[in-house]
Amino acid sequence: MSRILNMLFAMAFIVFAVAGGVASAYLVGYLAEEYLFEGASRLTNIIFLILVFVMITATLLTLAERKWSAFMQDRVGPNRARLSAIPGLGNRSLGGIPHIITDVLKMLTKEDFVPGQANRFLFNLGPILAFAPVFALFAVVPAGPTVNVFGKTVDMVVATPDFGMLYLLAIASLAVYGTSLAGWSSNNKFALLGGVRASAQMISYEVALGLSLVGLFLAFSSVQLPTLVGDVGNALVSGTGQARYLWRTDGGFDLGLPAWGIFIQPLGFIGFFVASFAETKRAPFDAPEGESEIIGYFVEYSGMKFGMFMISEFVEVVVLAGVTTSLFFGGHHLPFGGEWLAAQPFMQEHGWVYGTLLGTVFWIKVILLIWVQLVIRWTFPRFRYDQIQNLGWKILLPVGLANVFISGALVLWDPSLQALGVVGLLEIGFVLALTLSSGTRPAEVHDAAHSHGHDAHGHGHDAHALQAHADSHSHSPAGAH
Repeated sequence: MSRILNMLFAMAFIVFAVAGGVASAYLVGYLAEEYLFEGASRLTNIIFLILVFVMITATLLTLAERKWSAFMQDRVGPNRARLSAIPGLGNRSLGGIPHIITDVLKMLTKEDFVPGQANRFLFNLGPILAFAPVFALFAVVPAGPTVNVFGKTVDMVVATPDFGMLYLLAIASLAVYGTSLAGWSSNNKFALLGGVRASAQMISYEVALGLSLVGLFLAFSSVQLPTLVGDVGNALVSGTGQARYLWRTDGGFDLGLPAWGIFIQPLGFIGFFVASFAETKRAPFDAPEGESEIIGYFVEYSGMKFGMFMISEFVEVVVLAGVTTSLFFGGHHLPFGGEWLAAQPFMQEHGWVYGTLLGTVFWIKVILLIWVQLVIRWTFPRFRYDQIQNLGWKILLPVGLANVFISGALVLWDPSLQALGVVGLLEIGFVLALTLSSGTRPAEVHDAAHSHGHDAHGHGHDAHALQAHADSHSHSPAGAH
């Protein structure tokens, strides 16, 4: 019971901390607009969105993943590190948070080892190319609405290029250079094998990754993330992007089915999420760095260089959750009541409160998607490498092509996207039915098991004879083989 109460307290603390961070981002953005120049709020967003939200979340995930795995496996998790030297803390574990400090100190102080036969320049460049592109991806993700704060327009995004999603796909593809260089420059055969595996996996899933988004681009006629997220409407103008409704009720409070990507492109969501998850090289797609095979492409790295590879993995988790939220879960929009909330006089007068509320909604969705990734990470066993390639080329690629043709035909037939929504709901129902259905053994297997059980019960001496025969063969070379 105490463990559940602690989790509820932690969840409430996270929500209030996120709300405080979003409110600070809007207010600091207003100060930048007021005293610097127009558009300066986007510079402050670099600090808040990327350095604060993304980096701190990724750092805390190094502990959260170990804690969540311990919770799933009925363990306590990391709790041995203490800050007993600080007065008032005593001998408290503080939920394992001191372990983050110990990890950082260890990586900063550990010997920076470089193999003697390695290419030093490329060896040092590998971690940078693995970390920097992932870190820059969040620049085009809108983490909140554009609001008016005390007469100044404040955005909650760093950049809004017209080629937004193309920028994201292009920068994400640069990470493959970091893994390939890390494996090749180490002059280690195991590292080289891991780098080749990682590069082949990332390149193969980039095809399915880009193809899974084409249907969404067709539906909203844009590749710009703010346009895909959309803006809420009012009594005279309907919403745009994912803020619009496929079907809604009449009246003051808007209630209906929003045009979120998950409803109109469920196959696109599955393909994008699986392909992106494979791009992060986390279990069950962690064959390139499988500890049991000792072929990790960063096997020769130590200290902070290894830390950059590790933290880039957690940054990828946060970025994947943020991009997925913007593309398929309405971004910062509420599933219903968005127009009613935006029309309230208090929200129109105090834009920073409205932005704080919706910005908090965005980050709650991100945290939930991060939790889903942690659940997948600690539920499924590692796939074989041939299974990974078969999934990418033989399943995701054909499904993505079929989804593009179906989506294009439905958008041409019904530009209101209602037909696309009907097909999407049917696809969701089919996937749920397929997932929740209990597997049944084939009849022949059942009959064979039944006959075997009957024979074993009725002819016990035959069973003992067969067991003795098997035991005699198990000690022979042929039986061992």
